[in-house]
Amino acid sequence: MKTAVVALFLAVPLLVSCGGDDQGGDVVQDPAGAGGAGASSLERPTEVPAAPGEVRSASLPTVMDTGTGPVELCLGAIAESYPPQCGGPAIPNWDWADQQGVFEQQGQIRWGTFAVTGTWDGAAFTVSEAIPGALYDPMMPEPTELPSPATAYTDAELQEIATEVGDLPGAQGAYGGDGHVMVDVTYDDGSIQAWADEEYGESVVLVNPALVDVE
Repeated sequence: MKTAVVALFLAVPLLVSCGGDDQGGDVVQDPAGAGGAGASSLERPTEVPAAPGEVRSASLPTVMDTGTGPVELCLGAIAESYPPQCGGPAIPNWDWADQQGVFEQQGQIRWGTFAVTGTWDGAAFTVSEAIPGALYDPMMPEPTELPSPATAYTDAELQEIATEVGDLPGAQGAYGGDGHVMVDVTYDDGSIQAWADEEYGESVVLVNPALVDVE
C-alpha cells in the first residue's frame, strides 16, 4: 500500500491578504512553495542508472555464453540445470581466451563464476578485471543490523509493496518480511533508494544492488 502524499496546498486554502500600498499589495501565500510538504516529489525511476565510475560485482555472478548471442553477466536467478540457464546484461568485451581452464563448456555453451570489475553504462557491462570464483577470496563483511523502518506496515502490506517495487528498473526480485521489503536490482546510484524512502518511508524498502561502486 503506497503512502499517500497529499500536497499541503490541497489541504489548506490559499491565503489571500488584500490591502493598500502600506500592506504591500495583494499577496498570495502558497505553503507548498516554501519547501514544505508537496514542494517536491521524486519520480519513480524508469531506467537503470549508469555508474559514474568503476563498479564491481557484490557476489560471484555467472558469466554465460550460449554461443548464439552476446556473453551475458547473470545477476539474477540461475536455473539449476546442466548447463545452467540464466541471462543478464551483455559483456561486449569478454574474451574466453583470457580465462583458459577456469570455465566449463558443453558444446558451444561456455560459463563460469567470476568476481568482476568494470564499468556500467546502464545497459551493458565492460569488464576490466575478472577473478575466477575458485581463486576468489572475498573479505567477510562485518555483520550489521538492518535500519529501523520509519513507517510500520503489516506483513500483507509489505507483500503488496514488494509486488509494486518488483518491476523497478533492473529489479531481480523483491520480498517482504520483518518490517522491510528487500529488492535486488542491477545497480543503484542512490536514486532508486531515495525514491523508495520518499514513497514508503525511510528504510522500509532496502535496495540491494548486484553491482556496487568501487570505493
